[in-house]
Amino acid sequence: MTTMTTFEAGPGLRTALRVDGWSTGLFGTFLLATAPLLREPLGLPTSWSVPFGVGMLGGAAALLLIARHPRLPSRLAAVVVAVNALSAVLMVELAVIDLIPLTTWGRVFLLAGAAFVASFAALEFAGLHRRGPVTP
Repeated sequence: MTTMTTFEAGPGLRTALRVDGWSTGLFGTFLLATAPLLREPLGLPTSWSVPFGVGMLGGAAALLLIARHPRLPSRLAAVVVAVNALSAVLMVELAVIDLIPLTTWGRVFLLAGAAFVASFAALEFAGLHRRGPVTP
């Protein structure tokens, strides 16, 4: 049987996880509510914005559940950082390749989103490395 290393999450990491969770949920809701309206100005097809919105709502729920734990598993916190970093990279990729017929505003929209997500990855990475006592 393997044990999972946990640690006392400091207020910085816990706050970053909560703000990340709420902002992800709000943005996912925005994408779902405005999916048809985003097609023209951004070039973001509904077939992309709806699954992104649903995925963001699931991610938001996961982040908020993680933030509630008094002792966070180290691997779980590292996964949050990795997923945010990977999401930022993929958003940049989508903005610069022609997989989706984005307008200039659509590209700006994705690049701004990538910067926002990358900032959470950085905050959560810093919080992970400023953690409290670690126990097996």
